[in-house]
Amino acid sequence: MSGLFQPYTLKDITLRNRIMVAPMCQYMAHDGVPNDWHAVHYASLARGGSGLVVAEATAVSPEGRITPNCLGLWNDEQAAAFSPIVESIRKAGAVPGIQIAHAGRKASANIPWEGDDHIPATDARSWQPIGPSPIAFGANLPRTPQEMTLEDIARVQADFVKAAERARDVGFQWLMLHFAHGYLAQSFFSEHSNQRTDQYGGSAENRARFLIETLEAVKKVWPENLPLTARFGVIEFDGRDEETFKDSISFLKKLRASGLDFLDVSIGFSTPEAQIPWGPAFMGPWASQVGKETGLPVSTSWYISEGRQADALIRTGGLDMVSIGRPLLADPHWPYVAARAVHNKEAATLLPKPYGWWLAKYQ
Repeated sequence: MSGLFQPYTLKDITLRNRIMVAPMCQYMAHDGVPNDWHAVHYASLARGGSGLVVAEATAVSPEGRITPNCLGLWNDEQAAAFSPIVESIRKAGAVPGIQIAHAGRKASANIPWEGDDHIPATDARSWQPIGPSPIAFGANLPRTPQEMTLEDIARVQADFVKAAERARDVGFQWLMLHFAHGYLAQSFFSEHSNQRTDQYGGSAENRARFLIETLEAVKKVWPENLPLTARFGVIEFDGRDEETFKDSISFLKKLRASGLDFLDVSIGFSTPEAQIPWGPAFMGPWASQVGKETGLPVSTSWYISEGRQADALIRTGGLDMVSIGRPLLADPHWPYVAARAVHNKEAATLLPKPYGWWLAKYQ
């Protein structure tokens, strides 16, 4: 039986364990270019012992940023700055991954600690958000997005392809498409944000079209031997859970047939009215059900914080990996702590020798 510290192989990539560093926005970039902050941040996470390090939501175009301080991968300067980061992750023994994204109607926002709200249209830093329909998210994000034309849809899909090519060429070995959290792709799928009457709206099949086409377009340029994955919100917790989950399962079966290799299961976050039942590993059962019904390998995150808890999700909870976020911000060496908790005698080998040797000698 596999556990948290068993290797995991998908296509030609083998991870040293089943701990994924969740993509966590840092809001520290300038013009989308990675800098010293990102270099230290990602190297530290890789040296901490995780198997897979997924770089934060990286915009495929300037309009696709959540905030002015988000990372981007729409030009060669950004790609070149990612190159040493990718190499540092690999040298530390982890697999380098990246999540590429478009924020849609949630774009043009202030960074969280400066308001976490839409930048007013009159502010020189702002830009016009776009989406499937002219429907605002609401709450702290009140700006109405401009409805995308068919030409806009084709342009954004081409932006995803170009970002995937740059990710490939710079050496990332695991690609994650951000299809979750109320950003552009999720907003096409969600009835909360999509009221189109053309081929991209209406039925669940039509609302899934943008996502499937985007995956298929990216698949043409992404190496066949490397994992092509996504994060997707399978449920909204909006009172229509059964219907939404059923639609999600049907869509994910089609996405798998179109070439998806792995799914990080998350929440839709398409309405501020959602009643999310926050609690320890509360998305675990939903992720397990997704895996059973679609045949996709799966992971999930959200309030997974203890080693034994994470190990149980792999051994008996139906997950293939766990996606860890805030615990790794608190302690980049969380994998070592988790390994000690599950009585892994080789825990210290997860760390660089200048750390691991001393910890093994005196534990």
